[in-house]
Amino acid sequence: MEKEKFEYSREGEKNSLTIDAGKLVQEFNSLSCEDIQGKKKIIEKLFGSVGDDVSIEHNFHCDLGFNIHVGNRFYAGYNFTVLDVSEVRIGDNCLIAPNVGIYTAAHYISPPEERHKTGYGLPITIGNNVWIGGHSVILPGVTIGDNSIIAAGSVVNKDVTKNTIVAGNPAKKIKDIISKL
Repeated sequence: MEKEKFEYSREGEKNSLTIDAGKLVQEFNSLSCEDIQGKKKIIEKLFGSVGDDVSIEHNFHCDLGFNIHVGNRFYAGYNFTVLDVSEVRIGDNCLIAPNVGIYTAAHYISPPEERHKTGYGLPITIGNNVWIGGHSVILPGVTIGDNSIIAAGSVVNKDVTKNTIVAGNPAKKIKDIISKL
């Protein structure tokens, strides 16, 4: 199924929306690590939707915020970056290790003088019970199925089926996860 491509420009409305989000991100990152309620209020204001029991560590960054949707029992470690020019939907019970990047944004392969002005975004969907290891990158348009594990350092450029472990650059299937129930 073809994913909807969102065209954008670095000028005009997107720029002002990025500034608004940047102010909230700056406020979030300046809070004490003990101010759980303050962090929660900012995330609820910044994100499109937020489940229960959501925790994001310091040095979080995003473009717009309102395109990010996280489910219940979501955790993201330090240095979590989301380029959300398109929607990012993350299910319940997901763990994201430190230094992970989720990037919906991309640029056209056009002459260099045009490349910096415009681009496009493709949505990213991450299912329930997904664990993304440290220093991993999720690229535009990817869907990660339920119960999957992305090994540390992986670059995910293609969809990941449910109940799968992937690793590497580019990420490749290592094995299936078989339930012990």
